[in-house]
Amino acid sequence: MTARKGLGRGLGSLISDRHDTHTPQQDTPAPTTSVHDTPPSQPVTHLPIDNITRNPRQPRQAFREEALEELADSIRTHGILQPLMVRTKEDGTYELIAGERRLRASGLAGLQEVPVTLVQASDLQSLEIAIIENLQREDLNPVEEAEGYRELAAEFKLTQEEIAKRVGRSRAAVANALRLLTLPDEVRALLKEQRISTGHAKTLLSLSIPQEQILLARRIVAEDLSVRATETIVKRITHAPAKPRASRPDIPTTHLREISEKLHTHFGTSVRLQPCKTFANGKKSKGYIEIDFFSNGDLERVLAIMGLDLADD
Repeated sequence: MTARKGLGRGLGSLISDRHDTHTPQQDTPAPTTSVHDTPPSQPVTHLPIDNITRNPRQPRQAFREEALEELADSIRTHGILQPLMVRTKEDGTYELIAGERRLRASGLAGLQEVPVTLVQASDLQSLEIAIIENLQREDLNPVEEAEGYRELAAEFKLTQEEIAKRVGRSRAAVANALRLLTLPDEVRALLKEQRISTGHAKTLLSLSIPQEQILLARRIVAEDLSVRATETIVKRITHAPAKPRASRPDIPTTHLREISEKLHTHFGTSVRLQPCKTFANGKKSKGYIEIDFFSNGDLERVLAIMGLDLADD
């Protein structure tokens, strides 16, 4: 298993990385290990699939059927290469901690039992391991990751700093992930389905009105907008145009119209004249003249009227 860069703590600090190559028979009592004791070995045993209950705190909720079928085909051919991780509950049942996808695919492959590693884990440790394993496999979508952090914060009263240390993330990464949960349901659904990216979602957070976030998210999908294009649209929405400063044109409107008509007649083409303006503080803006031409020959004609002959150069 290749850990995603940035998960400094990782599963290796929660459980031992060394596995005993000996596999006991099913009726051999299965020893348990403590998550924080990091024992020298973690024996593997086999359990019937029907004896393993799903983890109610499993942060990953989306499982693509096509991907599960592909994994099931691999399991039929090669078996399960990495044991699932389970814990023993007080009532003697077994609860899955990590390996939901492998458990589902094993059922599709027709397996009756699966290899497991038994660990002693509290509810908090169980959720930690489930989140970390999925993060290392890059299996969680951004919303599922954020929901896992929210559960750590709400149920176990952990601060963002504590969550970051436990899952090997920066505090800023945890905070940014949690902010995604403030988006409207429709936008979060698009993010879960990967129809918009995390970059798109973070940009939408700059809009304060939920309906604006929804409408722009729909537009991102419909027009296949990039994150950069989305940022441009958000800036246009959030930055109101500057209020024009009080000013007066230096040429009265009646004179401006008369001059413009004379220029049009003189050059035989459209001419736009923008006079200088004087602002209330006495400062001035520049004026300009725009003369239309429609070909190189037309330009030479206009320049000739202005007394410029390019042939002289």
